[in-house]
Amino acid sequence: MINPQGLKNQISGAIVMGIGGALFEAIHFDNGRVINPHFYEYRVPRFKDAPKVDVELIDRKDQKSMGAGETPIMALAPAVANAIFNANGKRLRSLPLGVG
Repeated sequence: MINPQGLKNQISGAIVMGIGGALFEAIHFDNGRVINPHFYEYRVPRFKDAPKVDVELIDRKDQKSMGAGETPIMALAPAVANAIFNANGKRLRSLPLGVG
């Protein structure tokens, strides 16, 4: 690990960004026209949406640095969809999942 604190920050940010994509970020169209083209109309995560995030790093000195940029974002939407399924038995298959 070259910059552990930077990596923790990047992972935390990716988790919050993934929450937005999983739950409510969407571009809306009407007749082929974008109807929410402005930032104030496009829902992104807010502080109230962000959970407490604890990042644990494993420093694998036997491995070369490979980068970890957006890796955490990939599993977030499937994990949230599975949590919803486990809670109510409904399988949601398109994003955003419509929560919030």
